[in-house]
Amino acid sequence: MNKFLRWMDRSVAPKMDRINQVVMIQTLKDSMMQILPLVLVGSLVTIFAILQEYIPGMPDLYVLSNYTIGLVGLIIAFLIPFNYIERKKLHALRLVAGMTSVGMFAMVVHLDNAEIFEYSALGAGGMFVAIIVGIIASIVFRLFCNFSFFGKDSQMPDFVRQWFDNMLPILLLVGGSWVITSLLGLDVFALINQALSPLTTFAQTFWGFTILYFLACFFYTMGISTWMLYSITFPIMLEAITANSEAVASGGPAANIFTSEVIYSGWLGIGGTGATLILCIMMLFAKSTRLKAIARASVFPGILNINEPIVFGAIAWNPLLMIPMWISGLITPMVVYGWLSFGWAAIPNSVMQVWYMPFPVSTWIVSPSVGGLILLAVVIALNFLIYYPFFKVYDTQQAKAERDELALESESMEKSTSNVM
Repeated sequence: MNKFLRWMDRSVAPKMDRINQVVMIQTLKDSMMQILPLVLVGSLVTIFAILQEYIPGMPDLYVLSNYTIGLVGLIIAFLIPFNYIERKKLHALRLVAGMTSVGMFAMVVHLDNAEIFEYSALGAGGMFVAIIVGIIASIVFRLFCNFSFFGKDSQMPDFVRQWFDNMLPILLLVGGSWVITSLLGLDVFALINQALSPLTTFAQTFWGFTILYFLACFFYTMGISTWMLYSITFPIMLEAITANSEAVASGGPAANIFTSEVIYSGWLGIGGTGATLILCIMMLFAKSTRLKAIARASVFPGILNINEPIVFGAIAWNPLLMIPMWISGLITPMVVYGWLSFGWAAIPNSVMQVWYMPFPVSTWIVSPSVGGLILLAVVIALNFLIYYPFFKVYDTQQAKAERDELALESESMEKSTSNVM
């Protein structure tokens, strides 16, 4: 085990960290985090909109959701080149790059053609397309950042020169999109979604759901933030929950399980990725003073499903607590997927990213069913059984180390006192 961890520490972790530091990866993470307030507002609106069923004459609050969550694709198309150019310290180009990307995106989703255009393409349905459009716009503007029609000794005012210099990348991007979509008649939107459909389909399978959640737990135990994967998984999850909502609205069943609502609000992320709140509560009753101190500092954030304090304070690179988190990351998603697949609890069918609410409140909000609460109890029991034996061994080790340290300090003080006398 020690050899394996040394290999992970020296070989895998540095490589993953280098990937995590790639400017485009950082850009994607920044952009996803920046749209989260819109998603959260849309989620809150969905919660309050439920009251429409019980209060006659209440206005349709879903309109607010349409103009928050319903526009995240369009906004991502702007944010990616904006953030990328900003990270490259090319501040003068960031706005025009973002606006050009929006123009490309509008063309690709057929915003000018009422017969083809679907409103959902501006939201979760167009997330992957928006990401690819944004990446292309970022690369082109980066390539032409030093291009100019004018020499260094030109008397042209800087802002005017910038206008003319920006025309070339704009024409290449928007003109190229026009040639592809209008002259050649290619449906880029459909082609991109078809190319990415194997990934989105795999995520909704038993093994896809399990592996993707396990990877989040696995990398987290090495101190690598789950945000590294979130730039990939977030569009999949948002598209999936939107598809569930549309399916239920048309009278069909919700089928997609790999959603944020299932993982972070429903059953798996109890206290955060890896269900660490259960371990945190155990540590409150530890014999080790150190573990108790970590638990006291971590329990309140854990109740709100923020687990960085306990992960970096006790789990990361600690074999005795890394292993149970890996086991939890494999077994519990299998149980949750099976339970929901058999229809023993309601699969979430509305965008409700209420991960900041304590369990089981969030579980009931995303899946108001007795089966959902029973599943939560099963997941809690499983995680308790997984973490407890490893916690006991680690607690015993830490308590013994603390006693030995106190004994050494006491012995040292006695020697100092006898030397003085």
